[in-house]
Amino acid sequence: MARSDVQLMLDVKAGDDSSFDLLLRKYRSPLVNFLYRMVGDTGAAEDLAQEVFLRVYRARKQYAPSAKFTTWMFRIATNVALNERRDGRHRRLEVSIDQPADGGENDAPALEVADRNPGIEHELIARDRAAVIRRAVEALPEKQRAAVLLHKYQEMDYDEIARVLECSESALKSLLFRAYETLRTELAPLVEPGHAAKASLGAGK
Repeated sequence: MARSDVQLMLDVKAGDDSSFDLLLRKYRSPLVNFLYRMVGDTGAAEDLAQEVFLRVYRARKQYAPSAKFTTWMFRIATNVALNERRDGRHRRLEVSIDQPADGGENDAPALEVADRNPGIEHELIARDRAAVIRRAVEALPEKQRAAVLLHKYQEMDYDEIARVLECSESALKSLLFRAYETLRTELAPLVEPGHAAKASLGAGK
């Protein structure tokens, strides 16, 4: 029977480094992709992911399973990413939030899903839409952006995201509401008549 993330981390706490390797392999791809969308630089995302895992390992003796392992890990990752964006130590690149950093299989669904065999015109339109979405999300205040990425890409529920961002659930809902209202306004031109429900970004859990 496969061990849970919490059990793996408790085993790491007890001195089993092989369990840490399992967690690293499991979460490296989604973590790098999250950091990539937060800081906009592939190299920086790789470096920051290493820093996150290093912090997780160093804190192993203090680990207590009061929340999901992913909640604890993404809290560290979010703080690291926010510090990186404020420091501006890496040059930011033009990236699409719909393009994963390394194409990992564990990456969550993108905000827009293209047809399996799009024509050239359709592909160009899709790229233009992706660019508009990217700019809209990048323009959000930092915590709103983090909340949207955790909600849409990591598919966390309100309680988990509130723990990650260290705020109340009501404050998190207000944060997401403002973020999605901003995105609805910015992305309104992309919504075709009769397809608002399909294109809406604001469906919560």
